[in-house]
Amino acid sequence: MPVTSATSTSTSNVGYSDLYNSTGGAARKTTKVLGSDDFMKLLAVQFQQQDPMKPMEDTAFIAQMAQFSALEQNKTMASQITALRADQQLLMGNSYLGRTVTVEDADGKSVTGLVTALDNDATDGVTLSIDGKSYPLSSVRRIEPTVTQQSSTATDGTAA
Repeated sequence: MPVTSATSTSTSNVGYSDLYNSTGGAARKTTKVLGSDDFMKLLAVQFQQQDPMKPMEDTAFIAQMAQFSALEQNKTMASQITALRADQQLLMGNSYLGRTVTVEDADGKSVTGLVTALDNDATDGVTLSIDGKSYPLSSVRRIEPTVTQQSSTATDGTAA
């Protein structure tokens, strides 16, 4: 089947009106990923340009639709896995609050301290705040319960 451009000057081509706005300038942003609208436009152009004596076989059409459906499902699953991973890191970081941890800093040295806060940043992910400095969750090497000092009291209620 011959492939023709959908951006020629003919107004009968699918998508031509989407390519230019009323002032004559480009209206669409260029993207590197084909979406479902692009797939449908491509399919419409294939139907318009096919040889009437050799139409697209229904099995080929079904195969293309199945591939497109699988691609959409994979994209959805990938975004859901990314969100799940972010939630998992936040829960893991939450379990470190109030504990003494040993982390490895950027120089490869071990730093031990009490985790006092968590930061959740879109670029860095979850970071632990130890003694006012932030360390990535992946740098944790050891986790210990924090020992608190309690004053001992005598049985009569006075401090010993």
